[in-house]
Amino acid sequence: MTTRLGRHFVQIPGPTNVPDRVLRAMAAPTIDHRGPEFAAIMKEVLPGLQRLFKAAGPVVVFAGSGTGAWEAALVNTLSPGDKVLMAETGHFAALWERMARKFGLDVEAMPGDWRSGVDLARLEARLAEDKAHAIKAVAIVHNETSTGVASDVAGIRRALDRARHPALLLVDAISSLGSIELRTAEWGIDVVVGGSQKGLMLPPGLGFNAVSAKALAAANAARLPRSFWDWGPILEANKNWSFPFTPNINLIFALKEAIAMFDEAGLDAVIARHARHGEAVRRAVKAWGLELQAKNPAEYSPSVTAIRTPEGVNADSVRAVILEDFDMSLGAGLGKLAGKVLRIGHLGAINDLMIAGTVAGVEMGLARAQVPHKKGGVMAAIDFLAAAGAGATAAKSAAE
Repeated sequence: MTTRLGRHFVQIPGPTNVPDRVLRAMAAPTIDHRGPEFAAIMKEVLPGLQRLFKAAGPVVVFAGSGTGAWEAALVNTLSPGDKVLMAETGHFAALWERMARKFGLDVEAMPGDWRSGVDLARLEARLAEDKAHAIKAVAIVHNETSTGVASDVAGIRRALDRARHPALLLVDAISSLGSIELRTAEWGIDVVVGGSQKGLMLPPGLGFNAVSAKALAAANAARLPRSFWDWGPILEANKNWSFPFTPNINLIFALKEAIAMFDEAGLDAVIARHARHGEAVRRAVKAWGLELQAKNPAEYSPSVTAIRTPEGVNADSVRAVILEDFDMSLGAGLGKLAGKVLRIGHLGAINDLMIAGTVAGVEMGLARAQVPHKKGGVMAAIDFLAAAGAGATAAKSAAE
């Protein structure tokens, strides 16, 4: 077995790097989840989650994954046979659509090219056409992790409002929460789906639903079967800062610490950092002469970049070289994009030097795998980071 030196680079778009202070918090002894010490922690965690989601309503916490939180969003708000309009912007949107069909929902899919976000004009036209309001919910993925494309959620809300359509708005923010601008209350999102293992800088194991008053009212009439994923018992127990089941106690410890880190840094500053890192990676891709999976610059994701490999080059083979020779994990192409894209995750606990190292690892890997490309990606990223960092430092100094 080869001895590895230094730290393995985890540059997939989730699970992401977990900060040492979060790991230390998680390593604390497990406590009684029905005792006063745990209740005191929940008194900090639940309001902290509302701040992160920018939500006016409650945030439901599940011991589970983002996939479970997808299910919770559907079963708490809808009934068998309800029509749901879902935009297929990539692999994860397609998986959520498949789940909805399994529950007997009448899914109307808006097919996409997996290179663009939600088509706002097409969405608005379809909603305006639905005079009888047969569509009960619109479900979209905010940031499509498989493609590196971020849809305009505020624009989707405007489309619903212009069409005067009462459908619920369900949004998967699993890879955008804590890394991309998300305004749950302001944008009128009824259910936001989140997970712990991406922008929140935690291990996998927690799922979230941020819930509006409208969604809570819908839950009273919804008839899809639900038990573990039922909001009602959880929200009732949360009144006493508890849970109706055994929660993932040590991940709650970690979540409390992660929220503290967001509060210390400032959520707006964290969002700006992700935007800067995304731009640095894209400048490297442009210098290499390679193509992004995302077509529209307005939809470039700040949290993940998907790079198309040249015709005839298997992206998985390139990833394997980078992993073996440089000890760095990159995201694989998923679904229709299997073997066609490399995905660089740049979300969570990432700093400028880690981005520079990531880009260097990719450029070395491209050369080692003999992928046709130009040199200079590392320098393009470093030049941008240095200039952007200097501006941020100057602004901070002026403020002080």
